[in-house]
Amino acid sequence: MRLERRPFFEPAAVFEAVKAKVEAARRQGETVDYLTFVPDGEPTLDVNLARELELLRPLGVSIAVITNSSLLWRDDVRADLARADWVSVKVDAADEEAWRRVNRPHGGLRLAAVLDGVSAFAETFDATLVTETMLVRGVNDGVGQLKKVAAFLAGLNPSAAYLSIPTRPPAEEGVEAPDEEVVNAAFQIFAEAVPRVECLIGYEGDAFAFTGNVEDDILSITAVHPMREEAVAALLARAGASRAVVEKLVAGGMLAEVEFDGKKFYVRKFARGSRRRD
Repeated sequence: MRLERRPFFEPAAVFEAVKAKVEAARRQGETVDYLTFVPDGEPTLDVNLARELELLRPLGVSIAVITNSSLLWRDDVRADLARADWVSVKVDAADEEAWRRVNRPHGGLRLAAVLDGVSAFAETFDATLVTETMLVRGVNDGVGQLKKVAAFLAGLNPSAAYLSIPTRPPAEEGVEAPDEEVVNAAFQIFAEAVPRVECLIGYEGDAFAFTGNVEDDILSITAVHPMREEAVAALLARAGASRAVVEKLVAGGMLAEVEFDGKKFYVRKFARGSRRRD
């Protein structure tokens, strides 16, 4: 692990490689929505990040950066990120112990400084800011912890807050995703603090448009957003389908029926055998 920024690649080489990819995609008729900095590591460790963003701007594609937030206490990092069009910041916990257990940060980092940096960035960033919170069973998924994180996120006023779970093989033993009931509770708690909350709890499929297949529609929606019983009933009615569709999905282990605050919700059932810690 490192805290000091340094160069990793020549900015000109990054530009040429990205330019070639964008041109190739456009020749195939593909639409490029974003150029995203999400490397095998933390993008803000690259001291040339600002220069790379500047070089890529003439390609005419919006630029996104996904950061773990660990260096946002630095003025230069916040200034570099301010050049992006869309930034995702990681906020997994609001207390030091849970944060260290989930993120395994560098020993020289302190959560208070990181959160102060996130807040400072949110105050001045005038483009799209979103957050991501990874939930780990028994570590940062308690109601008290979730409410603290939600309160912090409310102060950031993000465009969206994403809730995720470990969905790939973990780096360490014993890392597990919380139950569907906990994910749903987290969603409801966050939704009281942030206007838009989405869950990232599984494979979204290859298409993001309406398919006309009510089973696929329910599974796609509940993979990112718990659905109230009434909402599911309305969707079934529009599709001319019966409740047997939902019963089949629940019985088949693809959909979970949970309760929160006296109301029934449906959440996409996620695989238990493929988890990892981020």
